[in-house]
Amino acid sequence: MAQLAIAMDLGTSGFRAQAIDSITSEILSTVITTRHPLPGANVIDHLHFSLEMGIDSAQSMIIHAVNRIIRDLPIQIDTVQCLCVCGNPIQLSIFQGMEIRDLSYAGKKKLDLLGITIPERGAAILPADHFPGLALPRGCNVIIPPAISHEVGADALALIMKSGMMNRNETSIAIDYGTNAEMALCHNKCIITGSTAAGPALEGQHISCGVLAIPGAISDLKPRLPYYQTIVLNQEMLPEKGAFIDMSRSGYDISPEGYRPVGITGTGTIAAIQQGIQAGLVIPPEIHTADHQLHLGEGLYLSQTDLVEAGKAIGAIRAGYITLCNEAKIALEEIVTVYMSGAAGTYVDARKAQALGLLPPCAGKIYQIGNTSLAMARDIAADIKKLDEMTVLAKRLRENYCLFASSEAFRNTYILELSHWTEGMPLSLYRSFLQRYRLPDLPPFTGTPEVIRLVKRDIDYPGRLGLITLHDIGMVKTAVFNGCTACFTCTSTCPQKAISLQTTTCPPKLTLDPSLCLGIACRRCERACPEQVFLLQRFFQNVTQTIYKNPES
Repeated sequence: MAQLAIAMDLGTSGFRAQAIDSITSEILSTVITTRHPLPGANVIDHLHFSLEMGIDSAQSMIIHAVNRIIRDLPIQIDTVQCLCVCGNPIQLSIFQGMEIRDLSYAGKKKLDLLGITIPERGAAILPADHFPGLALPRGCNVIIPPAISHEVGADALALIMKSGMMNRNETSIAIDYGTNAEMALCHNKCIITGSTAAGPALEGQHISCGVLAIPGAISDLKPRLPYYQTIVLNQEMLPEKGAFIDMSRSGYDISPEGYRPVGITGTGTIAAIQQGIQAGLVIPPEIHTADHQLHLGEGLYLSQTDLVEAGKAIGAIRAGYITLCNEAKIALEEIVTVYMSGAAGTYVDARKAQALGLLPPCAGKIYQIGNTSLAMARDIAADIKKLDEMTVLAKRLRENYCLFASSEAFRNTYILELSHWTEGMPLSLYRSFLQRYRLPDLPPFTGTPEVIRLVKRDIDYPGRLGLITLHDIGMVKTAVFNGCTACFTCTSTCPQKAISLQTTTCPPKLTLDPSLCLGIACRRCERACPEQVFLLQRFFQNVTQTIYKNPES
C-alpha cells in the first residue's frame, strides 16, 4: 500500500494542498480553494473574527475546510502518514487553537498589562487527534514549521530558504505578494525580515470585478495600441490570449482565439493600473475616462474606488521595502536582485509591477519563484530534516526583524503612500518628504530588468491526478433572531450576498456563508436591520446550527 503525505499552505485568501508519495516524493494531486473559510478579506479580519467569536469557533471552521480539501485530493486517506502545514503566524495559530491575543498588539508593555503570555511558536510535530475533528487516521502526524517572531512566520522562512538568497553574495530582497506580504532583505549576508498587511486587492479581493487566481481570471494586459489584449488563466492555470479591449470605453470584442474572462485577479488589476498610468488614463486617485472606469471586457471594469484600494496595497509593500532599507542603512539602488513569490508574484508582469512600485525600481534582475510556502511544506513532508533547517534559521533571524507596527520609518512612509494614492501627492513631493524624514530616496523606474520565471504558475506541477478547484467550501451557519420581520434588508444590504432568509419558520431562519462574509469589519447587515435584532455573533454561538452542504463534509 502506498504511503502518502499532504503538504498544505494556509493562505489568507485560500488554502492550497498537494498529496505526495512519501517514498518517491512524487506529487499526486492538488486542491485549491478560491476562498478562506473564515469571514473577512485579510489576515487582520481573520484575527479579529477569532478574537471576537472565539478561537474554538474559528479553529473548527478551518479544520472543516482542511477536511474538505483532504477528502477531495483524491487519495486514500487511511494511507496518509503526515500533514505538513505552512502559513503565517495568525493562520497557523488559529489552526492549532493557540493564544492569538499577542498577535493583536504591538509592544511588551501592552501584553504585560493584559496578562498575555506569548506562546512558543517553534516547530511542532503533533498527533492528528490533537486537532479536534481533523479527519486523518490514527498515527498520522501534523507538522508545523517554526515562526521567526509573532509577526513573521513560517511562510517568510519558506520564502528565504526557497529563494536561495542566502547563498548569493549580493544585496537582494524577497517578497511574498499577498494579503499579508512577507519580505526579507539580504545585505552583507545579514537578513532583515518584515511583514505588512497589504490588504486583499493584490489577490483580486475588495475589487469590483475581482477574483482570485482561478481559471478564467484576467491576469495581465498586453498593449496592442490603440487596444489591449487581455491575458486570461485557462483551466490549467496557464496564461492564454484573451479578448482585445479598449480601456477607455465599454465594449467587448472577442478575438478568434479569445478566452472569455470571469473576473480580474490582482495581477490583472496591477497591469490595468500601470497601463492606464502609462496611457494617461490614470492619475492617482482618479481615472480620466468618461465614466471614471477602466474597461476590461463585457461587464468587467476597475473603478476609482478599486484604484485607491489597490494603491493602498502597493503603498504598504513599497513602504515595507523602504523601511527595511532604512533599517539596513542602504539605498534602494543597492538592491540588485528581487525574488517574487505567491500567486501575485508569479502571474504578474514583473516589469509592470516594478514600474508601479511593487518592487525596488533599480533592481536589475527579478526571479519569479512561485508558491514558496506550499513548496516548503512539500519539502518537509518529504524530508523531516528540512524542519530542523528551518528551526536553525528561525533562531538566527529572531534578533533581526523589523516590526513595522512600531516603526516610525514605516509609519511616515506609509502616510506618504496614502497621500500619493488617495490625495494625488506627486512623487516629486513624496521624495522631498523622504529626504526630510532622512529615509532612503525613491528613484524613478528607468531600466529594463532581466526577468527569470522559474515556474509557469504558482503551483508549477499539480500532479498526475490533476488540479481540483473548490469554489465552495461547503459550510454555512444558520440562526434565528427573535423580532425579525423578514424584511430582507440584511440580505439586500450584504455586498457579498452571503446571507439568505427563509420565511417558512417563525421566527424566520437566516443562513450565512462565512466564506463569503466580509466579517466584523463590515457588519452592514447589523447596522441596516430596522428592528436592531440582527447580530452577526449569533451565527457563531453554540445555539446556532452548522450545516455541511455535502453529507461527507
